[in-house]
Amino acid sequence: MLAARGQWVLIGGMNPSLNLFLIGPTGAGKTTLGAWLAPRLSLPCVDLDRVIEAQAGQPVREIFAHEGEASFRARESAALLEHSTHAGVLLVCGGGIVTHADNRAWLRQRGFVLWLRVSAPTRARRLADDATRPLLAGDDLLARLQQLDAARAIWYRECADAVLDETTDENIDALGARALALLHVHWRRGAAITGAPA
Repeated sequence: MLAARGQWVLIGGMNPSLNLFLIGPTGAGKTTLGAWLAPRLSLPCVDLDRVIEAQAGQPVREIFAHEGEASFRARESAALLEHSTHAGVLLVCGGGIVTHADNRAWLRQRGFVLWLRVSAPTRARRLADDATRPLLAGDDLLARLQQLDAARAIWYRECADAVLDETTDENIDALGARALALLHVHWRRGAAITGAPA
């Protein structure tokens, strides 16, 4: 089912799950939306980047600097594997979580996956003064965001049960209301989590 630009798109059929996973690119607003949705859905909110930082004792940018991206991705996969097996959780996932096939399998099988799709120019405005994102270093932020989008969009689509388009700087209450409306119609909560990724 498709809706007008700026609304939402349903990709798959009804995906029954106790869990809700938010995916999307850096600067899409996943952390903000997750914090807004969690109390309204009576779910604990787990931000995987914050989990990784707590375990490593350093921020994501320092993990990248000292250990490299491969080490961060291994930590990210381990955190996803651990927390996606919980029953009844809202997971906020980092923008690059979809780069690994195993992660995409866990996302699809362990929760209802909502993709926040936000234009690169909008995200570039939001991130213009943010020096904490290691993959966005360089002079041309917009070009880097577009490059990442081109590489990852196919993987976001592979995982997502539905897409929430946010092409403008919509306030969180309006965005949250749209997310709740989508979830109310298409997310069947209460099914048991079973199986392992194929």
